[in-house]
Amino acid sequence: MGGTALELQKAVFAALSQDAELSALTGGARVFDRVPAHTPFPYVTFGRTSLYDWSTGTESGVEQLFTLHVWSKAQGKAETLAILERIAALLDDQPLPLDGHALVSMRLEFTEVRYDEDLAVHHGLARFRALVEVV
Repeated sequence: MGGTALELQKAVFAALSQDAELSALTGGARVFDRVPAHTPFPYVTFGRTSLYDWSTGTESGVEQLFTLHVWSKAQGKAETLAILERIAALLDDQPLPLDGHALVSMRLEFTEVRYDEDLAVHHGLARFRALVEVV
């Protein structure tokens, strides 16, 4: 199942990091699995990934829940909300090409924005549910 998660993360990374509008919102292609030291805000990171067997008697598949995080030091929530909106437009119900797998569906389940006083940042998150078949 881990191969399925890696293939989907590669496709999500490509969709986000190659989008000019998202790059304009973040000041460059700032989408990370692990954030390099001294990276300026705002940026997007990959968060938690959960995998569940979705196989049937005739098909092999995985249900995957994954979270993307948005980090912003801007005053107010507007920047974080704009980045989350762009992420949703790029990923929600969009066909992403996967190597050796077929994306059956991918839906945005929810978004959330809050101010983290300990870090002095606005923290947004978007959780997606994807169904992937092995081909």
